[in-house]
Amino acid sequence: SLFRLKDLEVPKLGDSDVHVKMLAAPINPADINMIQGTYAILSPLPAVGGNEGVGEVLEVGSRVSALKPGDWVIPADAGLGTWRTRGVFPEEMLLKVPSDIPVLCAATLSVNPCTALRMLTDFETLAPGKPSAKQEEFWGDLPVFSAMKIWICSHPGDSVIQNAANSGVGQAVIQIARASGVKTINVVRDRPDLPQLVERLVALGADHVVTEEMLRKPEMKDIFKSTPKPRLALNCVGGKSTTEMLRHLQPKGTMVTYGGMAKQPVMVPVSAFIFRDVRLRGFWMTQWRKDHAQDQESVAGMMDALCQLIRRGQLTAPACTEVPLQDYRAALEASMKPFVSSKQILLL
Repeated sequence: SLFRLKDLEVPKLGDSDVHVKMLAAPINPADINMIQGTYAILSPLPAVGGNEGVGEVLEVGSRVSALKPGDWVIPADAGLGTWRTRGVFPEEMLLKVPSDIPVLCAATLSVNPCTALRMLTDFETLAPGKPSAKQEEFWGDLPVFSAMKIWICSHPGDSVIQNAANSGVGQAVIQIARASGVKTINVVRDRPDLPQLVERLVALGADHVVTEEMLRKPEMKDIFKSTPKPRLALNCVGGKSTTEMLRHLQPKGTMVTYGGMAKQPVMVPVSAFIFRDVRLRGFWMTQWRKDHAQDQESVAGMMDALCQLIRRGQLTAPACTEVPLQDYRAALEASMKPFVSSKQILLL
């Protein structure tokens, strides 16, 4: 029992501080890893858990200019400690988000959708297939995707393959790829409720959903009749799942690893390097934020693109189970169970 609920005094509001009433905060795998001491960031103890969430500004210090009472804010970086009802934070630790998006979308915005968008745009230039009129209109407003227009005329469209496709990042990848005309091949573990999961991912916009076992089967050839082999693979599992996924990557394709849920290393056949020249990269959202701390334009552009997708109904919050803060133990336990397709969200 590393965790307990405690009543603390809210600290005095400094000139550059913001008093925030937290509204909702999810439990993510990285939060659990931080508690277990297996993550790259370790907070000095005692610490408040939670790296993600949304709150409402109650009051601001005299030097705070960008925020006012009533604004919604999310953490600008990991380690804020969002599993609390109220907090006083320096202004630079918070990012303003529009309050006209659903609260669960805002609460789950700063980690998974940002990770998905960065991985889809920073490693390979993915070309969309023939766009719909809706996508044409969508690209008109968003510089993030405008470069893709160049490819439209001649290209059948690129595809992405990802494992743990039912994770928060996986669901965001499916939706952002769909909005930008890129096909997705989604790998999930076999499970008792597989048909329901497949149906849910297809409803989000998944082009193909396959189990890890299917990756080895000849039927994969049928998928590649209608969908080009992927140029980008996204891996948050490791072990056998990754090796199998890599077999389907195009020559000179890139595999990006952003997690290791199987707790096993990434094994790559030598032939994949020599004969197909595949690239292996890593991604950590926290590092991206550090690298772009002085580049507010990039951060604002990313948040803007995601909020526009949310407003258009093209990006929804992952499947969520809402839990009052006092039931945090049940929520923590539920978030560590295998085959969970619902994210635990603490209501504060």
